[in-house]
Amino acid sequence: MLGLLLPRMHLPSLLPPGHHGDTVVFLILGLLTTLAGIVLSAWRWQRVLAVFDAETRLPNLVSHYLAGQFVGNFLPSTIGGDVLRISRLSNSSDVPNTSVFASVVIERLTGWIVLPLLTLLGLLLRPSLLQLGVASQLAVVLSLGTLLLLAGIVAAAGSRRMAGRFAANEGWTRFIGAVHLGVDSLRRRPRAAAGIIGVATVYQLSPVLAAWFATRALGLHLPMMALLAFTPVVAIAQVLPLSLNGLGIREGAFVLFLGPLGVSTGQAVAVGLIVYALTLAVSLLGAPAFAVGGRSRAVSV
Repeated sequence: MLGLLLPRMHLPSLLPPGHHGDTVVFLILGLLTTLAGIVLSAWRWQRVLAVFDAETRLPNLVSHYLAGQFVGNFLPSTIGGDVLRISRLSNSSDVPNTSVFASVVIERLTGWIVLPLLTLLGLLLRPSLLQLGVASQLAVVLSLGTLLLLAGIVAAAGSRRMAGRFAANEGWTRFIGAVHLGVDSLRRRPRAAAGIIGVATVYQLSPVLAAWFATRALGLHLPMMALLAFTPVVAIAQVLPLSLNGLGIREGAFVLFLGPLGVSTGQAVAVGLIVYALTLAVSLLGAPAFAVGGRSRAVSV
């Protein structure tokens, strides 16, 4: 996909004359926004861990999260970052590894629930975005399809007959049971669930804002509602296991969704690459945490 898209980029025409100073400012703002998103993610993880009565310090979770981001973005693995987070927190705290595993799964689920809702909200707040042909239709289909899939996953995780039957197991299936116990606890504690969804919503707004800064760095003046509607579905599309870290898929999705708004192919590809570069830059902060590791302790597996 990148091989098809990159030749269509004309670098000298990407930035308007005299815009270079503004570009640097917007890139710095995008970088800070991406970093703030990591902190918000760690805070969301902390609130999920509280459901399992696990007391954890936010700075430690931020360190584990950054280390996981480094692994996820610089090593050839899709879930390696989450595995590292589970391992590090299990080794450096008294939280049972089953609870840590369940907390990471539930934390991811809450983020995914928010993504399609943001897209639908953006489309509702700016109805003209529904008149963009294939881009609008695909955004609606991906959002509704994701919500239906997540509804099925949450229903299965909360069901006593499905995931719940593993809660008392001693083998590896006890991890599935732990997810059930977490989902069941959230169902009985709606205020805690609402708080986690609230933090997840604020977090998912950070990539939207970072993408908006990326467009402004290129001198584009797109409405924020357009980024709110389309950035989440780009995030949904880029996790499809079709490329390394979503390369090509993300850029192609931006071409599809931003093209009808008057953004050229080269500019849309540049937006995707800038968003990816911001993520890589912030992920580099996790290199020291990954190298140092956590305080090890004996853990029963």
